[in-house]
Amino acid sequence: MQVNRETLLVEQRGRVAIVELNRPDVMNAINMQMRDDLSDVLGELRRDDSVGAVVLSAVGQKAFSAGMDLREFSQRLADLPLSEMRRFRWERGEGIPQFDKPIIAAVNGLAIGGGVELALMCDICFAAETASFAFAEVTRGLIPGNGATQRLARRIGRSRALELILSARTVTAKEAGDLGLVDHVVPGTELIDQALALANLMANNAPIAVRTAKAAIDRGLDLSLEAGLNLERDLATFIYTTEDAKEGPRAFVQKRAALWKNL
Repeated sequence: MQVNRETLLVEQRGRVAIVELNRPDVMNAINMQMRDDLSDVLGELRRDDSVGAVVLSAVGQKAFSAGMDLREFSQRLADLPLSEMRRFRWERGEGIPQFDKPIIAAVNGLAIGGGVELALMCDICFAAETASFAFAEVTRGLIPGNGATQRLARRIGRSRALELILSARTVTAKEAGDLGLVDHVVPGTELIDQALALANLMANNAPIAVRTAKAAIDRGLDLSLEAGLNLERDLATFIYTTEDAKEGPRAFVQKRAALWKNL
């Protein structure tokens, strides 16, 4: 598989693709090219049946991402009518929320603003012990504009989200773990290996079942319990129609590894 882009490095290990932000000279700041590249790469990985999960990390040891490239943003904003701002800024996202396979963030260094928002979009977040997290937007006259005001409150609660976003204070990886912003805090030397280990567990399971279970959880969060259970029943019924749902029990009875067909 070769899907590298100008701002990204992509490597496949087994059924897991490692996607790394690759602008270390500017602490992996997110410019429009990186957003486009990430959307394109995730689109290709989504269609690639040899890839069952993705780990998102970054090149270098200092930064996961310093957030939005403010230099580029201010230059573009200077010539952009305010009426076009919403379309320019958000007409095309990074592709993470639409990615229907498991995607795991591996935060290797500091994550600021949009860098934290990238991690929040992912399904699970690992962080190196030396990583740190901050929402600095209010110190620059801005607010988090790529989902943090909504996703963070849903993840760690309203009051804690208010504290982090309105104070703009930096939290360590340990505190981020205690708050629930991060799921796993690990030694930096083990970051990619531990994220890969979990990604491999997911990627080696039945592909349709994994994607459907993820969809059930994500879609169900916006529903009442009763509506969510009805959704689950509908999706579980659909799963019974797949070839893989027949192969799984058959392999169990025959005491062998299942041979998933993604059908």
